[in-house]
Amino acid sequence: MLDLTAIRSHFPALAADTIFLDNPGGTQVCQQSIDRLTEYYLERNANHGGAYPTSASSDASVDEARAAMADFLHAASPNEIVFGMNMTTLTYTISRALARTFQPGDTIVVTKLDHDANISPWLQAAEDRGCKVRWVNFDRQTGMLDLDDFQAAMQEKPRLAAFGYASNALGTINPAKKLVKMAHAAGALVYIDAVQYAPHGPIDVQDLDCDFLVCSAYKFFGPHLGILYGKYDLMDSLTAYRVRPAPSTPPGKFETGTGSFEAMNGVLGTLEYFEWLGKSFGLEHIEMLSGKYSGRALTYKKAMHALRAYEHEMNSRFLQIFDSIPNVTLYGPWQVEDRVATFSFQVAGKPSRQAAEEFGKAGINLWDGNFYALAVTQHLGVEETGGLVRVGAVHYNTFDEIEKFAEVLKSIAAS
Repeated sequence: MLDLTAIRSHFPALAADTIFLDNPGGTQVCQQSIDRLTEYYLERNANHGGAYPTSASSDASVDEARAAMADFLHAASPNEIVFGMNMTTLTYTISRALARTFQPGDTIVVTKLDHDANISPWLQAAEDRGCKVRWVNFDRQTGMLDLDDFQAAMQEKPRLAAFGYASNALGTINPAKKLVKMAHAAGALVYIDAVQYAPHGPIDVQDLDCDFLVCSAYKFFGPHLGILYGKYDLMDSLTAYRVRPAPSTPPGKFETGTGSFEAMNGVLGTLEYFEWLGKSFGLEHIEMLSGKYSGRALTYKKAMHALRAYEHEMNSRFLQIFDSIPNVTLYGPWQVEDRVATFSFQVAGKPSRQAAEEFGKAGINLWDGNFYALAVTQHLGVEETGGLVRVGAVHYNTFDEIEKFAEVLKSIAAS
């Protein structure tokens, strides 16, 4: 069981008189990350590759952050971890490199359940190269990806299948490992957007066998920074768009320009927070995980399983709330195991923006609109009417905060 008082003490922003349920758009930052950022600026702020101690210290800290991130995702090597401005920029970088290998008439598969950052780069690559785009639907009633439609898309022998680990709009968790197997059996590469899943559950890229996976540190308690995992040999074979003096091998060949070394240090601090979490609250998961993982990777997995168990409890309470309040329509899965703690809904007769403003006046931060998941709101038929209201919890949120959300939602729905 998580000790929420101890956990919340690691997040200084939570001392404010605000309930942060806007987490799918960006979580609050842990103290360890803030400390690492400050330390970098004070002690090792320098550019890469200099012949002096400050630069060497900066480079060493980046190497440490890359190794820690490899353990967090269970990559085979730190050289499979690429840092970038954000997930969107990294996806455009890889899509541009992959597009050089596409031929006119090739098929690229995307899904209507995804954030547009895992759709538009592939649509534009297809347009540039004369490729076909095959869309995979999701069920409007359940919010689940249509696996039969995905399998039918694989019959078209696509070059690439792009899908999310979890929906940033509906909270749906996709069966990522199963989808990877289906795609690989059809000869397709796989690109997974794990931005929404990374704060909520464990990720093992070797077990998934995905070719690429991306996430964003500011969605899991760190600074604004994107992280890309890619199989080394695959990344090494691709032509990167880079300046001539830049490294010619991964990961550096895809890290264009001077990196945000301070943000990379902030990510290291975030991962140190996960180490504390795993050591403090992951003991019950040792037997289940120790045969597969060891060292820091084991500690990370213990942390993520512990917070996932707590979020299942939160999921149950949120679903009870949505089921009990009239005039409120929830979109997405109704099964605890099928989702992360991200919920999108509408209040009858109340524009989503207005509802969000009323929550804001009550001291509750949440989002409205399409959350860049344009294909989702279009498929649900709600884009033209202002989209959805989205509430998203993470492991530092308390049940008292959820009950406050319920009270305000009842008041808004009744009005």
